[in-house]
Amino acid sequence: MCKITIAIDGYSSTGKSTVAKHLAKDLGYVYVDTGAMYRAVTLYALRMGYFGESEKNVAALVADLPKINLKFVFNESVGYSEIYLNDENVEKEIRTLQVSAYVSPVAEIQAVRVKLVEMQQEMGKEKGIVMDGRDIGTVVFPDADMKVFMTASTQARATRRYRELLDRGEEVTYQEVLENVESRDYIDSNREFSPLRKAADAIEFDNSDLGLQDQFERLHGYALRLIEERKKFK
Repeated sequence: MCKITIAIDGYSSTGKSTVAKHLAKDLGYVYVDTGAMYRAVTLYALRMGYFGESEKNVAALVADLPKINLKFVFNESVGYSEIYLNDENVEKEIRTLQVSAYVSPVAEIQAVRVKLVEMQQEMGKEKGIVMDGRDIGTVVFPDADMKVFMTASTQARATRRYRELLDRGEEVTYQEVLENVESRDYIDSNREFSPLRKAADAIEFDNSDLGLQDQFERLHGYALRLIEERKKFK
């Protein structure tokens, strides 16, 4: 069977993970949420007190990187793999607004990116993978067969994120979420190491006004056509 590598990049709260999960499940591919990996490292930093309102101890976090073990474990009940930090399932803990507030500053640390990129490249050696993040098509898999760059208006993304957090029982305001989205956009796009960029050969996919099913059908159709094309050259 011909397998390809699918790299999905884009801004925060564009629904990258949701559509990537659906694609991987339908194609029978491995799904890797790289954002969850950076969030798990951020959760670790917050728990250790390395990051906070008045704290930013990059040196301590970097020194602890060898102690941080990340892995994905498939959960049959939800149909996708969940992130484990040092053998603890932290899938829910990493989705809070507190983690969202610090994940971009943690993700711009070069040593953190180097460690996680190496892990991500190892995961995708055999192809048959759907990976989403910020630098998958530009740094992790620059030769990926299918590259997608997802975007949407700031307001649309903030609204989605706000509703998601409310559904989880968090007490947040729309303005807080909007400011978080804008802050993450700026940091992700302007950091020194592996900034958020659209790969030259990526499909730009604006889903401001698209529902999940429409997104899935369009990207799924493109993936199937690409797989068929690759088969011809085997």
